[in-house]
Amino acid sequence: MPLPSFLFVCTGNICRSPLAEAAMRAEAAKRGLTLDIDSAATGVWHVGEAPDVRARRVAKRHGLDIDTYVARQVQEDDFSRFDHIIALDGGHMRALRRLAPQAEQERIRLLLDYVPERRGEEISDPFYGKDIDFETAWQEIALGCAHLASFTLDS
Repeated sequence: MPLPSFLFVCTGNICRSPLAEAAMRAEAAKRGLTLDIDSAATGVWHVGEAPDVRARRVAKRHGLDIDTYVARQVQEDDFSRFDHIIALDGGHMRALRRLAPQAEQERIRLLLDYVPERRGEEISDPFYGKDIDFETAWQEIALGCAHLASFTLDS
């Protein structure tokens, strides 16, 4: 039986989605779950690059290392490979829905849709902000991943 699989998607795969990948990996380890977890971008701007230095700093503050992550763009086979394709904001959701085959549309959801009181909300893009914006994004991402891990256990 294949492992439950999760793909986190943001604009460039250098801020929010690598933080979400790391947060979900940490939740899986904490809960003893074996999952297939990855992240990707809707665009090509940062393909091959390491995460933003501010994202790496916030990850380190929370005991995680994302220094070796490398940005990549969503590929067509991602829609059949991953059980859950998690968009970090509405723009990513719309881009993913345009790219995904009709049969795979139900796999795409916003991360905060897994937090009952936050359904439909987005993770704000910290890229043009300050360090505090990365911390805020981290807090929201960590909350979403904790709920997503609980959802995985319940499924």
